[in-house]
Amino acid sequence: MSVTVDGDKTVSVPQRVRRLLRGPRPEAVPAVVGTACTVVGLIDVAAGVFPRFRHSRMHTLAEVLPGALGPFAAALSLSAGVLLLLLAHGLKRHKRRAWRAAVVLLPAGAVAQFAYRHSVLGVLVSLTLCHLLVRHRDQFRALPDPRSRWRALANFVLLGASSLALGLVIVSVHPGRLVGDPSIADRLQHVLYGLFGVEGPVDYAGRTSWTVACSLGALGLLTAVTTVYLAFRPEHPAARLTEDDESRLRALLATHGGRDSLGHFALRRDKAVVFSPSGKAAVCYRVVSGVMLAGGDPIGDVEAWPGAIERFMDEAKAHSWTPAVMGCSERGGEVWTRETGLTALELGDEAVVDVADFSLAGRAMRNVRQMVGRIERNGYETRVRRARDIGATELERIRRAAADWRGTDTERGFSMALGRIGDPADGDCVIATAHLPGSGDGPHGDLKAVLHFVPWGRDGMSLELMRRDRSADPGMNELLIVASLQAAGKLGVARVSLNFAMFRSALARGERLGAGPVLRCWRGLLIFLSRWFQIESLYKFNAKFKPRWEPRFVVFRTSRDLPRIGIAAMQAEGFVNFSLPRPFRSRARRPCGHTLRGAQEHGVRAA
Repeated sequence: MSVTVDGDKTVSVPQRVRRLLRGPRPEAVPAVVGTACTVVGLIDVAAGVFPRFRHSRMHTLAEVLPGALGPFAAALSLSAGVLLLLLAHGLKRHKRRAWRAAVVLLPAGAVAQFAYRHSVLGVLVSLTLCHLLVRHRDQFRALPDPRSRWRALANFVLLGASSLALGLVIVSVHPGRLVGDPSIADRLQHVLYGLFGVEGPVDYAGRTSWTVACSLGALGLLTAVTTVYLAFRPEHPAARLTEDDESRLRALLATHGGRDSLGHFALRRDKAVVFSPSGKAAVCYRVVSGVMLAGGDPIGDVEAWPGAIERFMDEAKAHSWTPAVMGCSERGGEVWTRETGLTALELGDEAVVDVADFSLAGRAMRNVRQMVGRIERNGYETRVRRARDIGATELERIRRAAADWRGTDTERGFSMALGRIGDPADGDCVIATAHLPGSGDGPHGDLKAVLHFVPWGRDGMSLELMRRDRSADPGMNELLIVASLQAAGKLGVARVSLNFAMFRSALARGERLGAGPVLRCWRGLLIFLSRWFQIESLYKFNAKFKPRWEPRFVVFRTSRDLPRIGIAAMQAEGFVNFSLPRPFRSRARRPCGHTLRGAQEHGVRAA
């Protein structure tokens, strides 16, 4: 595109100017509209809070309108603004219900602004935004997210606190109309009363008292109505793995389960699943804070993976979820990036020990050998068995001990944790236990530590959790891992997957001679973060057993999504919890915590 200057000189118009002239691309409209709704919401709130102009051109016309219109218009503008602020995020995520509400609220806010503030500009902005919404209505098709009625409690707490703060502003922005000099306590009392529709101790001259009362009442009514709506709206629960889904997944794992050590973790029952059109492949996932998290590689035949991945992406698009994959293998990452155009980033390495090559002999294994020998001399015994070979009474004792020894109230783990022990359907799982004969006075008898492995195809097993009694000697996990590796041959196991070490390669390269300043700085940051996330200690614990390292990747859409994906992953793994505590929920018993450093403190495979 070009323009002519002085009749004969042609000048190119920059591409950015051309885009501005054409307006936003249809796919970019939700983000633009969401941001604009935030601005309009703030304008509506300001228009409802602050006194109207007394010398506007429309003031003469407004004087002939009914006297109650001004206070009601202020309350309507305030309510519409608050609701638009709440809807802005839903509009950015293409949510259909947010679109419907915004189409109603924007004209209502425009009318309120005109009636109270006489703002022609505010009306034009609101109506223009409403026109943009209607024109691009086909961009707002996303279905609702899984939800819980506990969001009603969160709404009541957050919106109630916001209403209280905004109410203090409303009470205080009319200094020229105040009668007397009310204290902060009086103003706070006036706000609290006003939210319930009761007159408080603060008084104003003229009709200002009525305007303040309507605004406070609107905030209180808004808090109550939205809370009631969230509490009684039709339930749309988070998806769960059905019995039919689990049966189909187990059939796929029986044939293709040896491909990925994380395959059995797809059987977590708090995950949902999408199958390929042929039913020969599947992707399991969980939705956390609008992020659709898949764990590991797709299950099933590699040839059918693209069909399952396409279904996964269609589901993400239908709900406007952010797609992400945590901990996939190199081959899985190649398929994901090729089929979807997503980007892969190395997340860390999985420690895999080949049973045939494992031995305690040699200088490299001296520390582990000495630790295991010392513990065995103290009288500890180990037992490594399939879950189906353990009696029901002992299995229940192991399950109860593992729960009591958990170091946190939340069961941690998602992509590399099964979340259960001793389920009848998991008879092929391997349970390693450490016992100290003669110490049966405790609640769990002579049981001192537990390791739980899940099947990895026909000839492998994958470590799922490690738990130990606080009173047991240090080194229980090393003892049980060695015992499991030594007993693996009798169980038909040729390979064992241990913990996952995040950023393992950076830690290993950063400590080598000649490492550059950037790499050393990155390693120093990882060591600092290890105070909370045990990044370095996981690596060092795994390295004791001289494993081979298999890289694992995170797959994502854009780098802008990485912070959100990281937070969602930490929520899923149980390291971060943003939910409100549920009343009357019994807290997990914590008489015994973890004393081991590193991965052991998590009690599960870390990710």
